[in-house]
Amino acid sequence: MSEKIAVLVVEDEALILMDIANQLEAAGFTVYEATNADAAINLLGAHLDIRLMFTDIDMPGSMNGLKLAAAVRDRWPPVKIIVTSGARMGEITDMPDGSMFFSKPYNHNAVLSSMHEMLA
Repeated sequence: MSEKIAVLVVEDEALILMDIANQLEAAGFTVYEATNADAAINLLGAHLDIRLMFTDIDMPGSMNGLKLAAAVRDRWPPVKIIVTSGARMGEITDMPDGSMFFSKPYNHNAVLSSMHEMLA
C-alpha cells in the first residue's frame, strides 16, 4: 500500500472546512486543518510530510490566503498550492508560480483531479 499524501486545508468557515476535509479523507489523503494562516504555518512547521495546501483567500488573522501562499512558497518550496475564494477571482499574478485557483462553490472532483495532477 502506498503512503497517504498529506494535505493542509486552510478555511475559516467551519462547514466548508469540514466538507472539503471529509472529501479529501474519503479520497485517501491525510488531512490537516487550520482556520487561519498562523495555524497553517504552525502545522507546516510541525508536519514536514505536508505536500499540498488548499487555502481560502479571505480569512481572519495576520495574513490572507494569498500572503500565506507566498509565505509557503518561500519557506516550503516543494509544497503545492491551491487557492480558493467565493468572493474574488484569483488574481493569477498574485499567486505563486505553479499554483491553481478554484472559485467557490468548487467541484470536488475537479479539485481532486487537480491535486492528483499537481502531486504526480
